[in-house]
Amino acid sequence: MPWLEVSIETDGSAAESLSEFLNEAGALSVTATDAGDEPLLEPAPGETPLWQRVRITALMDAGTDCAALCAELQAACSVPAQDITIETLDDRDWSSTWRESFGAMRFGDRLWVAPAGDAVDAADAVIVRLDPGLAFGTGTHATTALCLEWLDAHPPVNEVVIDYGCGSGILAIAAHKLGAASVVAIDIDPQALQATRDNALRNGIESGLTVSMPEENADVQAGLVIANILANPLVELAGRLTGQLLAGGHIIMTGVMVEQAERVMAAYRDVIEFDAPVVRDEWVLLAGKKQ
Repeated sequence: MPWLEVSIETDGSAAESLSEFLNEAGALSVTATDAGDEPLLEPAPGETPLWQRVRITALMDAGTDCAALCAELQAACSVPAQDITIETLDDRDWSSTWRESFGAMRFGDRLWVAPAGDAVDAADAVIVRLDPGLAFGTGTHATTALCLEWLDAHPPVNEVVIDYGCGSGILAIAAHKLGAASVVAIDIDPQALQATRDNALRNGIESGLTVSMPEENADVQAGLVIANILANPLVELAGRLTGQLLAGGHIIMTGVMVEQAERVMAAYRDVIEFDAPVVRDEWVLLAGKKQ
């Protein structure tokens, strides 16, 4: 079936918020590439590469209302009409777009995310081999990077882990490879569940990682809960997520913008003692411990 490719050239500072908008608008994938001819050296551990001018490319369903999308981009994101290009494309292996655009990336001291076939020259590397498919989550987004860095610094050795909103499975697989006793990867999107299964097999994980819809593992108790979703669902799910978290266990949440952080923390403060929020651009990682 055909697809729509929406391309937008923007300032690097606007890339994260624009990508988030397109994901919420129903994009099947969103990638960021250099819009100029700017050399990019290897980033420091955990840093997300960012060019001064960025081309955001989103893959949308062919039935998308292009006129409405353009109007929303102009009104909500202040994108000039002349900076938006929409083309109809024939079907192809869209995950190859990510493989062609990004190489191996390090998060923290030893956790790496890399496409299959990319060499990682580090003796102590813990490598997550990834093909995102049609599910969001490659490590290039600040929210995913923040979670990966936290996991690298706090490996969940022998813990039961819940990854709520697993996307491509990147965080669930990282937790498994960093020593978790078992991981439950949860999502409401069947494409995300399939991408997580595929990526788990790509990483040689045949046991210890369960993939399911939310209602299928509501009784699991975990020492670590990861939720990289959005602020409103995090507030709505506060009772469920804290209910599945063991006393003394940790929760990490993101998909939260700076101005939303206090509202999200307020929904959890009756049982969670939070660390200082970690901010990257306009995004926040909230980490805390259940009392």
